[in-house]
Amino acid sequence: MASYDLVISLVPYMYHASIIKAAIKHKVNVVTTSYVSDAMRELNAAAREAGIVVLNEVGVDPGVDHLYAIKKIGEVHAKGGKVKEFYSYCGGLPAPEHAQNPLGFKFSWSPRGCLLSQHNSAHFLSANKEITISRNDLMNVAKPYFVLDGYEFVAYPNRDSVPFREYYGIPEAETVIRGSLRYAGNPAFVKALIDLGWLDTEPKEWLRADLTWAQIFQKAIGADDPSERYVYPPSVFEINQITTLTQIPKPSTLTTRVNEICHFPTKAETTRILSGLHWIGLFSSNPATIRGDNLLDTLCAQLEKQLSYQPRERDLVILQHKFVVEWQDGKKETSTSTLELYGDVDGYSAMARSVGVTCGIAAQLVLKGHEAFKGPGVVAPYRRDMCDAIRERLEEEGILLVERIVED
Repeated sequence: MASYDLVISLVPYMYHASIIKAAIKHKVNVVTTSYVSDAMRELNAAAREAGIVVLNEVGVDPGVDHLYAIKKIGEVHAKGGKVKEFYSYCGGLPAPEHAQNPLGFKFSWSPRGCLLSQHNSAHFLSANKEITISRNDLMNVAKPYFVLDGYEFVAYPNRDSVPFREYYGIPEAETVIRGSLRYAGNPAFVKALIDLGWLDTEPKEWLRADLTWAQIFQKAIGADDPSERYVYPPSVFEINQITTLTQIPKPSTLTTRVNEICHFPTKAETTRILSGLHWIGLFSSNPATIRGDNLLDTLCAQLEKQLSYQPRERDLVILQHKFVVEWQDGKKETSTSTLELYGDVDGYSAMARSVGVTCGIAAQLVLKGHEAFKGPGVVAPYRRDMCDAIRERLEEEGILLVERIVED
């Protein structure tokens, strides 16, 4: 490592701290696209002492989102205004024409990481109150959210938004929510997978290579057998013939047990989710592909086969900030900054462009010793000089957010 000027670390986030430690030892600058974790933050003093820059959060989300949040907030403050509410939602999705599957989703990165991101707790500010959503309730709070005509998105909060009131320099903000976008129907389907145990990362001793998907499903949800048929409750006549309550048969085949666990709100939703579980193959009598020793990794092995991008399929990166601004005269104004970026079927995906180009520009700025990136330590682009330097070059590459006032 000592022979290099800079390391770009795109490994899973839990390994960044080890990369940074090696870079500190050899006094080499580092760039990552990941959020600054606690383990990375703890290395700030050592990085400063070594005189190296460890620049993080220079992808799309995080990354491009910072650039335009800091830009707009700076402009509002310069005119004497206050940002009273800030909302930011982003989604890396298949283009609508390629989203026709039960999840309305395809994986441009690790299915494991993507699914677990929908099973995190969330913490945000709403009307000056700190709100926490538990990991098991996160998908339940997803709500329809308008971004642009022609799309049907739902949004839900993600991670911890509260520190961004400080990071973005908006102490006046009463609401600060950063979150994710999915196509309608996705959160409910993921919630079903969670409730049915398929996002469980705990080792399962019974998970063996000789099991079918239906047999795994049976064990995961506690059904009596791996059949799919619906077992109806006993009739009144049958109950009259039973001498003890323990003799009453319970409707516990797969389909029945799924209904008992998930409590779907409507028959239409029941049909949609069950059809999706069928499509994935969870009712199948085919041998399962076991990965690791847990249900999540085993599910991911299946989803990788079904929900990976195919040749000439394109993706979509959609990102929108919404600012509710209060001006000095008391007037309120709502504005948005929106990125709608499609992948090129003959070139790079939208995710590759928005993450890769942003990261590449940031790396070049660090290598060239740009004034905004000379300060050593573990940093992220929350300052205007950093953001402007990256944003201006990013716009030259055709990646930019369109700003407009939507309400006076």
